[in-house]
Amino acid sequence: MSSRTVPRSASTASGASERQRPPARVHRAWVVALAAGLTIVAAAAFTAMPGLLMDPLHTEYRWSRASIGLAASVNMIVYGLVAPFAAALMDRFGLRRIALAALAVIVLGSGLTTVMTAPWQLTLYWGLLIGAGTGSLAMTFAATVAHRWFLERRGLVVGALTGASAFGQLVFLPALAWVVDQQGWRPALVTLALTATATAVLVALLLRDYPADLGLRPYGAKTDVPRPEAERGAARRTVGVLFASVRSRRFWVIGGTFAVCGATTNGLMWTHFVPAAQDQGMAVTAAAALVSVIGVFSLVGTVLSGWLTDHFDPRRLLVAYYTGRGLLLAGLPALLGPDAGTALVAFVVVFGLLDVATVPPTILLCRRVFGADGAIVFGWINALHQVGAGTMAVLGGFTRDLTGGYGPVWLIASALCAVGALLALQISRTDGSEEEQSRG
Repeated sequence: MSSRTVPRSASTASGASERQRPPARVHRAWVVALAAGLTIVAAAAFTAMPGLLMDPLHTEYRWSRASIGLAASVNMIVYGLVAPFAAALMDRFGLRRIALAALAVIVLGSGLTTVMTAPWQLTLYWGLLIGAGTGSLAMTFAATVAHRWFLERRGLVVGALTGASAFGQLVFLPALAWVVDQQGWRPALVTLALTATATAVLVALLLRDYPADLGLRPYGAKTDVPRPEAERGAARRTVGVLFASVRSRRFWVIGGTFAVCGATTNGLMWTHFVPAAQDQGMAVTAAAALVSVIGVFSLVGTVLSGWLTDHFDPRRLLVAYYTGRGLLLAGLPALLGPDAGTALVAFVVVFGLLDVATVPPTILLCRRVFGADGAIVFGWINALHQVGAGTMAVLGGFTRDLTGGYGPVWLIASALCAVGALLALQISRTDGSEEEQSRG
């Protein structure tokens, strides 16, 4: 112990000393959540780049938009496939080690991308390496932090951490667009690599694996929660959870809704909105600013959705979110033009509120249905999200190359949202026992 006081008795137990210690004004769980949120912000900045890289790479290398979209698609799919393994590896090796390893891979991938000379290298460096690194710091990372460090306010924290992804795009996208426009795309990637390096230092200093590591309880816990034994065979467990969960119809229904989410956000808006707006005569900086507005309201919408998820049926929330998103996408072609008018600004505000709002109810449904394996199951469902995103990224580029525009893609995305809303209605109720335990 760093200090001593006069003991009341020689037999005073360390647990009694802990009880006598004045409670901290800010629970350490919030510090850990802040560190995790900043890490997610840094990783999310990389997801904003494909839309900014599309035209510069096409101009410099004469690569087709479909081949550039393929690299973005591989990035999204790897992002999704890595996430469930990352959740299990966090159980085996700890949050901090996995976060540091992921950031190192991101720095390596972004550095190599600046010296590439062929499309397959873009697919390898951006698609595989950066996809693996950012996928390890994605929604399953947020879910794991919230589950370990919070018993109360879990839905709110999940909403805030997943909203941090959109906030990362908000913070970096306008600046990156300016750098790409004024200095070129390589300096933008160097900026991101330096950001990831600085974030690794923050992770080493602040992030911890479990409250028990610091002699604390999770936020809101009434009793001590010991650190669990490190689980071996993380990959085997992850695959085993997949094989067990795919037998459930609810896995495919929840996964189907989340695939629609990926197709209509990451795969479409984050990859193709900027080039689609440029096709209509809008400046790249103005288009990027609109996407950043989506990011602003994504953060607001996700935090609000986390609160709503703590209080309302998550299935009904998903129906409302997908219905609203579908109506917005159906009307987007009529709004795009050389200037960002009032109607287009209203579109990005409302779309932002719905953008990542689907995450908290989806995570909670996974916890309710699959219990202790919920984080890993959500990782696999997030993989379906990224498959949907990757498919739309390729489809959007292919459609642009083939038809010279994006018009049909918006309507396809709107129809997919209608499917997502119908699927959400099919998610059956559970007894809610896991939720009851988490609140107790």
